[in-house]
Amino acid sequence: MGLDIAIDLGTSRTRIYLQNKGKVVDEPSVIAVNLDNDNIIAVGEEAYRMLGRTSNRFSAIYPLSGGVISDLGLVEVMISSFLKRVVSSKIGMPRAVACVPGRITDVEKRAVVNAISCSGIRRVCLIEEPVAAAIGAGIDISSPHGSFVVDIGGGTTDLAVISLSGIAVSRSIKQAGNIMDEEIIKYVKRKYNMLIGKRTAEEAKINIGCVIPGMGTGKFRIKGRNMISGMPMWVDLAAEETAEPLKEIAAAIVRQVQDVLEETPPELIGDIHSDGIVLTGGAARITGMDTLIKMATDLRVTTAENPADCVVNGCGASIKYIDRLRHPDGSVNPISDRF
Repeated sequence: MGLDIAIDLGTSRTRIYLQNKGKVVDEPSVIAVNLDNDNIIAVGEEAYRMLGRTSNRFSAIYPLSGGVISDLGLVEVMISSFLKRVVSSKIGMPRAVACVPGRITDVEKRAVVNAISCSGIRRVCLIEEPVAAAIGAGIDISSPHGSFVVDIGGGTTDLAVISLSGIAVSRSIKQAGNIMDEEIIKYVKRKYNMLIGKRTAEEAKINIGCVIPGMGTGKFRIKGRNMISGMPMWVDLAAEETAEPLKEIAAAIVRQVQDVLEETPPELIGDIHSDGIVLTGGAARITGMDTLIKMATDLRVTTAENPADCVVNGCGASIKYIDRLRHPDGSVNPISDRF
């Protein structure tokens, strides 16, 4: 029997973890399609390079939106393509653990299971993203101790207070990395009369993104089209400028953090007061995000090591729980195979 796998099927990036090997795939969740015959021409990094650069005959798209699948057929093709790169045959991938946002419907969960099952995997178990993120951040989720994790991904921001391998209080909102990109595009259009693409906005966010005015440093050159003349142009965008388009999204995340704290049981809130809040997800690295949450809650806020990989590493660490579903050992299991 082959090695089991873990899949972080993210809105922006898909990561695959192979048992005993670690992360083996980390590519954009993008697929390029020939519109004339619906043939797939590129997947992952190659398709990402085509974003905004295709002709009328081709389209490069994200088949996931807001943390859920928007085009099941394309997601199936994308997952199959990634798996073929790291697994030699279907016999080598018998079981998988996949993460899902904390608060999605059973229909949306079923779509994730179906998309992965079509790749030849005979059993798919699910784990909620904040739980996986907590495991990947090195938190012991099995104890009767409250831990607060805020996972700021591309499609969703998932917040959860975790205890005994389960979620006590949670929130999931679509104010996350992709919305930040859209706001940067709107800001540049409004201030400089310049149109830029999603890739450019994302690169600016990663390099100089800041949510607190005055905290960011450096500049990033963005290139686009002048809306008045129609000619190419460029602007050196300062880090401090990004605070204006990003501050409302950051404020929405902070409000959700406060709401979760207000709903948390007293005993668990005491644990959080001692341990603080842990940030995971790629957008957690944006300058000032941890400081903003700390200012609003008066709690210690830390960003996990390699925050973008916390979810996939947590999924990988959860592979060991698959056998315990059939043979319970009395402990609480963080994964589920209800589907």
